[in-house]
Amino acid sequence: MGGKGSLLLPFEWKQTTTMGRLLRTKSDYEDLRNARILQNQARLNSLGVHKTLSDLHSISSSAKPPKAHVRKHCKKVYDLTSLRRSDRLKGTATTLATATATTPNNTSSRRSRLTVTEVGGNGESEEGNKRRPANAPFVEVKGSEMQLVSSESWARRCDSKSRGSVYHSVFGICCHFCRQKKLCGEEDCKRCGTLDMDQPCIGKTDCSVCHSTNGVLCRGCLKVRYGEEMEEVRENKDWMCPHCIEEKGVRPYWICNSSFCMKKRKMAPTGIAIYRCQEMGYKSVAHLLMDELQRK
Repeated sequence: MGGKGSLLLPFEWKQTTTMGRLLRTKSDYEDLRNARILQNQARLNSLGVHKTLSDLHSISSSAKPPKAHVRKHCKKVYDLTSLRRSDRLKGTATTLATATATTPNNTSSRRSRLTVTEVGGNGESEEGNKRRPANAPFVEVKGSEMQLVSSESWARRCDSKSRGSVYHSVFGICCHFCRQKKLCGEEDCKRCGTLDMDQPCIGKTDCSVCHSTNGVLCRGCLKVRYGEEMEEVRENKDWMCPHCIEEKGVRPYWICNSSFCMKKRKMAPTGIAIYRCQEMGYKSVAHLLMDELQRK
C-alpha cells in the first residue's frame, strides 16, 4: 500500500492480475466480433443485398401512401313505416291525422281523415258516453289520401304472435307492461287484420271491471309476467287485471309488476326475471313476487 516503487501485497497482486486478464479477454472478444461483422458485410455486398435494400427504400419513399378508404356510414332502417315524430316537434295539430287505411290485399277500405280520440280512464270517449273496452279504443276514420300501413307491414304482421311485429302509432294498442304499440299477431283479429275499428283486438286483454289501459296486456307479457294464456282470458268474461284484483282483495299479494307500478310502490323493477323464476320453479314473475311478499 506504499507509494511509488513500493512492493505489492499478495492480495493486491492477485487483483491486478485478474483485472488485466479480463481486459485482455474482452479485447480479444471484441476483435473477433468486429472481424465477423466485416466478414458478414462483405458477404452481403457480394450477394447484392445492400443494393436491393437501397432500391426498395427509394421506391417506397418516392411512392405516396394511398389514402385510406373511409366507408360512409349508412343508417339502417329496420321499420318500413315512417319515422316517429311528436306533433309538438312537427308543429301540427294533435287531433287530426290524414291517412288511407288499406287492407292486406291492398284494396282501400276507407278513404278518410282520422280523428283519434283519447279514451279516458273510465272507458268513456270524448264524443259519447258509450263505454268501450280498452282493447278497442275509439278511432274514427273519415276520408284520406295517404297509405297508413304498407303491404310489407301486412306481410310480416303475424310473424310474432307473442307481441306483434308491426308498430303503428294510430291503430296499434299499447301494452301496459312492455309499452309496445303494435298491431297484434293474431291471424283472425279483425281490428288489426282489416282495420275494423269497431272490433276489439283479440291479441290484447281487457279488464272486465276498470276497462282501462292498466288492463291491456299482450300475449307475451300475459304469459311471462302473470302465467296466463290469452285463450283462457278470452273465454273468461269476468277476467280482472292485477290492479283490480289487488283493489278488491281477491288474491292477496297479487300485484302488477310493470316498471311503472313497481316504482310507485318504491320497489325496484324486476327486469328480465322470467329465467330466474323458471329456475326457481315459479310459473311467472307475479308468482315469484307474491311468494316474496308473503315471506316479508
